[in-house]
Amino acid sequence: MNFKRSYVYHFISLLVVALIALYFHSSKSVHKNRADAENASTIYEFTANDIDGKPVSLEKYRGHVAIIVNVACECGFTYSNYQQLNALYDKYEHKGLRILAFPCNQFGGQEPGTESEIKQFMRERGVRFDAFSKIEVNGENAHPLFVFLKHKLGGTLGSFIKWNFTKFLVNREGVPVKRFGPQDEPLVINYLLSLTVNFNTCFCFSQSMEEDIKKLL
Repeated sequence: MNFKRSYVYHFISLLVVALIALYFHSSKSVHKNRADAENASTIYEFTANDIDGKPVSLEKYRGHVAIIVNVACECGFTYSNYQQLNALYDKYEHKGLRILAFPCNQFGGQEPGTESEIKQFMRERGVRFDAFSKIEVNGENAHPLFVFLKHKLGGTLGSFIKWNFTKFLVNREGVPVKRFGPQDEPLVINYLLSLTVNFNTCFCFSQSMEEDIKKLL
């Protein structure tokens, strides 16, 4: 009886040690992945699953100006953002603009559907730009791409994503250059893309961004 009890205690001790080791290993992996993402130079270093679950290297967007946005179907910003993003894409697609939409259910549970339901929702609204599988944009499970974007362009009161439809403008070299909050409608980006002079005075863009937009036009 004592032998059995000793065996059980020994087994439990080994199990506890194994769980602790697994926890610290996972924690180190999370921190390593986060550090790797933060140390990246461009979006081309990342991969994401498209809306059908197929992995896509963001290398495919090399040479394009891109807008990366976290979306939701049941948000108060949904209608205006989808309408205006569609208009932006229709206007600038032939000049190299790409839009990457990432569904996220972290804000008020406003993206509760499956990927197939989200895809149908987008189809009904005439969306032609690229859509990806649902991800998290904040917390330990945040997609590495958004870890990178937040690290490069912090927001008001912290770098974390505040709500649905936070938008990142990425230049032709794959570098994030401007962040727009949920309250900033895509028409603001349309105005920036339509400018040809005086970027630095109006919006404090870098010289390279000024050249990027001129090339886009």
